[in-house]
Amino acid sequence: MHRWTDLTQVPPGTGPSVVTIGNFDGVHRGHRSVLTAMVADARAIGGIAVAVTFDPHPAQVHRPDTAPPLLTGLADRLEMLAETGLDAVLVVAYSLDFARTTPEDFVRRYLVEALGASTVVVGRDVRFGRDNKGDLSTMVALGAQHGFAVQVIEDVHGAQPGAAPRRWSSTWARELLVDGDVAGAAEILGRPHRMRGVVVHGDARGRELGFPTANLGQDAVGMVPADGVYAGWLTVQPRDGVPAEAGSPDRLPVAISIGTNPTFDGHGRRVEAHVLDRTDLDLYGDEVLVEFVALLRPTVRFTSVDELVVQMARDVADTRVRLAL
Repeated sequence: MHRWTDLTQVPPGTGPSVVTIGNFDGVHRGHRSVLTAMVADARAIGGIAVAVTFDPHPAQVHRPDTAPPLLTGLADRLEMLAETGLDAVLVVAYSLDFARTTPEDFVRRYLVEALGASTVVVGRDVRFGRDNKGDLSTMVALGAQHGFAVQVIEDVHGAQPGAAPRRWSSTWARELLVDGDVAGAAEILGRPHRMRGVVVHGDARGRELGFPTANLGQDAVGMVPADGVYAGWLTVQPRDGVPAEAGSPDRLPVAISIGTNPTFDGHGRRVEAHVLDRTDLDLYGDEVLVEFVALLRPTVRFTSVDELVVQMARDVADTRVRLAL
């Protein structure tokens, strides 16, 4: 998949293309359904399938203090978009200056002149251009003017057990993660929720207790689920940046702790992963991918260190069961 971060990187004469526009945070099952259909449509016309996305997320630019946490960073978003079979992704650097682009100029410069769009795929609630003045009727009118078709996609719905169907969405996944329901979020995402970050030095308290942990730095990307203990996986990323193959020895079972270490009167939330059955690892400075499979229990303040150690052993045993080890 081609990854373009500027219009100058798009080869002249690109097209015909089937194009869609979105933030694609989490690249959830609704996104994937649309994108895989786009790929099929592009193949049918002998063209290419392209997604136009934005970095940073527009909400982080317009309202940084209240913007929702992102499910995925850009690297993971691009990796997941590539898995859908897209031919290319154009990442637009979102800024206040770019936000002043009119709907007409955005469509002309990006979709028509750069990507040679023959079909533009949008939802009924699409908004684009300065002050979000562009909507579905705007896109249809611009399509008639520039010679591309507009395909309207309907919402893709799913349901949690015992609940009414609801549109697959990044918002829904975030709501579940706030509650620690990583299994429910995985149903929406079509995969376990993940975080990516560099392993940093912590207090070394876990090592002293017999449960050494890999601590993610504060600049780790991916939404942090609710405080608690989780079963999951840790994948060490090779230093050349190429992800390890799933199921390789670099994909390790872990018990993950999120919280402030209340037993030790800790401050500041941490994400720490204890790798099962391995005491020989030195991951400091390595980038790792942490996937959350199941919530084991909430964070608890224990009355003694011995009580905590007993519970940590139970957490490891529960992790084995949840990961079917």
